[in-house]
Amino acid sequence: MGIKVLFIYPNTYGMNMLPPAIALFSALLKDRGHSVDLFDATYYQTDHGIDSDGTKAERLNVVPFSASEKGIKMRETNWSDDIKVKVEDFQPDLIALSTTEDMWLLGVRMLDEIREFITRHKTPVIVGGVFPTFAPELVIKHDLVDMVCVGEGENTMIDLCDRIKKGNSWDDVTNIWVEKKDGSLIKNPISNSFEINDTPIIDIDLFEEQRLYRPMAGKWYKMMPVETIRGCPYKCTFCNSPDQTTLYNKETDSRFFRKKDLKLVYKELKHFKENYGVEYNYFWADTFLSWNDREFDEFCEMYADIRLPFWMQTRPETITEYKMKRLAEVGLHRISFGLEHGNEGFRKKLLKREWKNDAILEALKIPVRHGIPFSVNNITGFPTETRELAMDTIELNRHIESHNQNLYSFVPFHGTPLRKLCEEMGLVTPDTITKALTDKPMLVQKQYSPEEIEGLQKCFVYYVKMPKARWKDIEKAEANTPEGQKIFDELKQEYTEKYLTPSPFFTNDESHNSADLEYGIEHTS
Repeated sequence: MGIKVLFIYPNTYGMNMLPPAIALFSALLKDRGHSVDLFDATYYQTDHGIDSDGTKAERLNVVPFSASEKGIKMRETNWSDDIKVKVEDFQPDLIALSTTEDMWLLGVRMLDEIREFITRHKTPVIVGGVFPTFAPELVIKHDLVDMVCVGEGENTMIDLCDRIKKGNSWDDVTNIWVEKKDGSLIKNPISNSFEINDTPIIDIDLFEEQRLYRPMAGKWYKMMPVETIRGCPYKCTFCNSPDQTTLYNKETDSRFFRKKDLKLVYKELKHFKENYGVEYNYFWADTFLSWNDREFDEFCEMYADIRLPFWMQTRPETITEYKMKRLAEVGLHRISFGLEHGNEGFRKKLLKREWKNDAILEALKIPVRHGIPFSVNNITGFPTETRELAMDTIELNRHIESHNQNLYSFVPFHGTPLRKLCEEMGLVTPDTITKALTDKPMLVQKQYSPEEIEGLQKCFVYYVKMPKARWKDIEKAEANTPEGQKIFDELKQEYTEKYLTPSPFFTNDESHNSADLEYGIEHTS
């Protein structure tokens, strides 16, 4: 008999993206005879943070969807009562909290709700994820947290659970910080990166059926996340991938950036299509087209047998005519591009993205020619940024025939190069916990105020799509006043009537009722 492991997953309300890491951990642990259960906060009103999807719908980055089409239901019970029932019914031997930085405080609340159970049974608690990896000293401070996983958690969870089963000490398990009863702290070294080609098929049975559904391009699909690449070869300063790469290069003899064997990818795709009726795939990769030419052709040959629509995210510089043609032939349905900023000099100096605007514009004409819809993601509110620089982002987006445009507020996540800069500039302190991308701007800067940032986010699609003759009205709509709201509502009605219609260059019968997959489910009514 193995041990019982309860995963706790704090999540934004209605954010219907299945977390593949938990599904993978569950498969690995079940293969070794352990029992796994899950408390998933996705469908609970938690009073934590902002309704990010509702905000996007209000800004017309997406159009609201009704969950009733697939019978998706939010919880009517109280999460604080239900998590207590869960631990009492399951009686876990280990509690594993998987969290992002913006969900950490919700995770803390969940641990506090089951404090009595944890202390009564002396149940060990481990916390893992990107945030604990780069801020372990903040996480380990919580009095209910016994261990923090620094780095990847697959080998760590296997070793930890096997030791608990045998009644052995876990003080020297690699990748974890352990707080002893006397208050001392053990910081164990990081082991080599996990061999992603040794992974079993992820355990989606851990999740309720409705977690597999989400809207895409105006339709609901049964979707599946499939990992193809772990890590990223690029050095964007707002992302944690560079620091993950640095961490593993420095501490181990292995690389963090890895590509999964496409034979294994095919096996997973086939399994989910044949056994679960999956209708749509989204590939879990920071930059999907990080393959060489041989690997790309191998993928296309493999996926020609799957022939389900799929979504990917990539960078403009990875796009070619040949790749778009091949991908369109085998099922590519939508693309998400990270543009981030429209000023070349600022983008190169601060974000370490060195492509020219002319090259970006030429690259993004390619999916248009092949009838492939795409969204463009942008960020504003960077340290040292000004409103004038942000307007360059608007200007660049005006020359792109994208299906959706998004403007997110910069978030200085732990484990990113720009977090360090923000701390040096005094914009955040080392213990500042970040918010969600769609929440109110975090940085307070004299040259570019949070109010200005929020105003541009609110009116971004109007600036991008409407004639410049309307910009004076749009600027008035930025104001958080009754007059500003009135103008905003009028613009919203006009925009909806004029621009939320099918675009003539799309050939797959789509409307603008499109989602940005990487940022979750659409607002439900």
